[in-house]
Amino acid sequence: MSPLKAVAPDGTFTTGTGTTERLLTPGEVARIFGVDPKTVNRWALTGRIPSVRTPSNQRRYRETDINALLNATS
Repeated sequence: MSPLKAVAPDGTFTTGTGTTERLLTPGEVARIFGVDPKTVNRWALTGRIPSVRTPSNQRRYRETDINALLNATS
């Protein structure tokens, strides 16, 4: 995983390869899966879903990772 350089106000960041990805908050991921945001953070702590940390140490989730999990479970 490449380190975050800067997160734009729209929640996207640019990877080292020049592609742009959207970062989701725990609340956004929770709505997708129908669970509480604390459950999403617990999943990240136990390694069930990958997460990244912002410069302010908040958890964020790559939209591509979440979409891959959704496609794997359906």
